[in-house]
Amino acid sequence: MITAFALCVFLLAGVVKGVVGMGLPTIAIGLLVLAMTPVEASALLLIPSMVTNLWQLFAGPSPWALCQRLWSMMVALFIGVLLTSQWLVGSGSGWIPAVLGTILILYGLLGLSAVRFSVAPGKETVLSPVMGFVTGLVTGLTGVFAIPAVPYLQALGLRKEDLIQALGLSFTVATVALGVGIWLHGGLQQLDPLWSCLMLVPALLGMWLGQWVRSRLSETLFRRVFFLGLIALGAHSLFRAIG
Repeated sequence: MITAFALCVFLLAGVVKGVVGMGLPTIAIGLLVLAMTPVEASALLLIPSMVTNLWQLFAGPSPWALCQRLWSMMVALFIGVLLTSQWLVGSGSGWIPAVLGTILILYGLLGLSAVRFSVAPGKETVLSPVMGFVTGLVTGLTGVFAIPAVPYLQALGLRKEDLIQALGLSFTVATVALGVGIWLHGGLQQLDPLWSCLMLVPALLGMWLGQWVRSRLSETLFRRVFFLGLIALGAHSLFRAIG
């Protein structure tokens, strides 16, 4: 039963990632914690997340230029994950679903709002490692990579393809760091490589379907539905944790 549920989750998460370039860990973790612990969900996510993010990173024209520009953010992100991943490994349900729910709600509200931020070129050197570190702390606690990395990368004013690649870079580093953190704190006993590889199949199929949908559906409409869905999912996770 859980296996069928997980396959459907990764198919859905892959579709979302195929359309908007992100959302696989957010959707997958948010739904999987309804049936398993956060560390089990994060372990199951490792291989699908790594493969799909590497594909996203290297599919575009300038991955190495982005690595040079964002290296300080990525290093800080890695460190942040290692500092907090012990709580993800050490917790069952506890307060982590409440944190995750709050993050999903905030992320959804931000996505629906008309608020757009921009970062002045002179501030990027200082802000990049700060945003990376905070993202790492959040990732280590929840297994979700989105906040505040996604809004920050959007605020840098990157071109569309560069933004998609930058998201792929950030998510790749976060996935590696999360894997290392789970391993350092003894959580890899939760990882079954066979099952994680199995989840790669629906994730890749979902990405392909998402790319097909993106060519035929208004992305603006889909993003609106996506962010409303995140708010609903976050509220469910939050109220389930505090109830």
